[in-house]
Amino acid sequence: MIQSNDTNIKNILDEIDCGKIQLPNFQRKWVWDDRRIRTLIASISNGYPIGAVMFLDATGKNVRFGSNLFDGVDENYKAVEPTTLVLDGQQRITSMYQALYSKNVVRTIDDKKKSIKRYYYIHIPTSLDTLTDRIDAIISVPEDKLIRENIGRDIKLDLSSSAQEYKEQYFPLNIIFDVSALMNWQFGYIAYHHSSSAQTLLSDFFNKIINPMISYRIPVIKLGNDVPKEAVCQVFENVNQGGVSLTVFELITASFAADIFNLRDDWDSIWAELKKQNVLQFKGNQPAFTGTDFLTAITLYNSYRQYQVGKRVGISCKKKDVLKLQLNEYKDCRDAVLDGVKEAVNFIQKECHIYTSVDLPYTSQLIPLSVVFAIDKNLWFNNANKKKLSRWYWCGVFGELYGGANETRYAMDVQGLMRWVNDDNDVPDTVFRSYFFASRLQQLTTRNSAAYKGVMALILKNHCKDFISGSEMDFASYALEATDIHHIFPANYCETMKYDKERWNSVINKTPIYARTNRIIGGVAPSKYIGSIERNHGVKPTDLDTFLSSHLIDVESIRKDDFDTYYVNRAKALFELIEKATGKPVAGQNAE
Repeated sequence: MIQSNDTNIKNILDEIDCGKIQLPNFQRKWVWDDRRIRTLIASISNGYPIGAVMFLDATGKNVRFGSNLFDGVDENYKAVEPTTLVLDGQQRITSMYQALYSKNVVRTIDDKKKSIKRYYYIHIPTSLDTLTDRIDAIISVPEDKLIRENIGRDIKLDLSSSAQEYKEQYFPLNIIFDVSALMNWQFGYIAYHHSSSAQTLLSDFFNKIINPMISYRIPVIKLGNDVPKEAVCQVFENVNQGGVSLTVFELITASFAADIFNLRDDWDSIWAELKKQNVLQFKGNQPAFTGTDFLTAITLYNSYRQYQVGKRVGISCKKKDVLKLQLNEYKDCRDAVLDGVKEAVNFIQKECHIYTSVDLPYTSQLIPLSVVFAIDKNLWFNNANKKKLSRWYWCGVFGELYGGANETRYAMDVQGLMRWVNDDNDVPDTVFRSYFFASRLQQLTTRNSAAYKGVMALILKNHCKDFISGSEMDFASYALEATDIHHIFPANYCETMKYDKERWNSVINKTPIYARTNRIIGGVAPSKYIGSIERNHGVKPTDLDTFLSSHLIDVESIRKDDFDTYYVNRAKALFELIEKATGKPVAGQNAE
């Protein structure tokens, strides 16, 4: 049910002040700056529209969210059960409450994002001047109500007392909706100026400015208490397109808060454990495995459990399924799924040789992988089953099947993997659909591709060794030696020789190399840096050949700087690695 009507802002602010209107705790903090607040006040004082707001009826049991009081509301009202939650309009409504209703100083920011404290005033004569923009009549003053100049030595404007307000003719905007304070200010102003002209000016000011502000109405759209959670989420995202999208995690956090459970704190404790793993540490500004990923994994695991005992006909973890997750289900599944995530990370690091988040082909593939470990981690200690799990993983990577929306694939693969354990012929959908075409290898040039990362992981899995020390590039040394992916035929040399960049810049000409080794290699021909390694670092030619071969490099061609032969032979060697990992042939190998 949806209702729409114009509502007096005083009624809205009154209900905010007593806690009847609150914010669902998936709403972000109030962030409007001083200039924007003054612009909003100017619009209201002119009677201009400021846009509709959207509320949610919070009296029903169908949709329950934890909620917070608006900034500035007395904390004594924290225990009040709200009747209404604000879905859209938080910034505007908070600004009105802070500047026009609350007696507390407004904590905002200036145009340089610096925190400031302000009270808001309107200058009576300027506001009535039809040739002046209204915003020029509205000012904000510091907490002590003194505006200073000359590096703070001189007072430019003093509004620190009512008498000073009367004298300077600045009206305090935060008493507009306080009838008693409003009347007292009027009487004080008239008594201070004690002239008919002052009384006429004040009367004109109230008739044209203050009274219209008191009676100002805004359109309110109110959703009934019969809407489902997914509808609330969709509506919130639709009306907040200018801001950050609402995540499933935030919505479930608000839902669980209604049952006095702080999901955010619980996730913080979980992440404190998980972030110790390099493969899950932050990717840019985001963790490689998020709170929403964890909830999706729990929903998938819970769905599978219910399917196993006949409570549902299939398994699913789509957004609408996650939003239906109950607190008791979360608590029942939490520890098993957390253990599953840890086992999944262990599998990726030890079995797949993926050591950091930047080298992780798909973060999304962690979800079904975690769930199958949560279902029965002992299953995957069996060598035959471990091989199946590894094959499924690499098929997902080289089939590039885990990009985009994956919820349906998660469900199919969890069911498929569990069936595959008992029937060798019943392969999961990802294994069935995966294919890798030979020409794709040359197209892989950056870490933006999952398959590119997969190739590097398979080279590490092949026990590749450092060109100089001969030490294996394992989990311990990978980060310690600042290992990164570099060209085997150096880029500078290839450009000098005018080789085709599409070839020399592809993954075929790249491999993991220690940072110090890469500095020694430089940008010269391979024959030159190979000679330098042998002469200056005490590496025997036979040993160096072994080190180079561990990277699937054709030793004879690279020692001769024969790029074409080296390139073809390395491509073939990489094809063999991919075929071994996926258990599927690489198509098109005979193409030019």
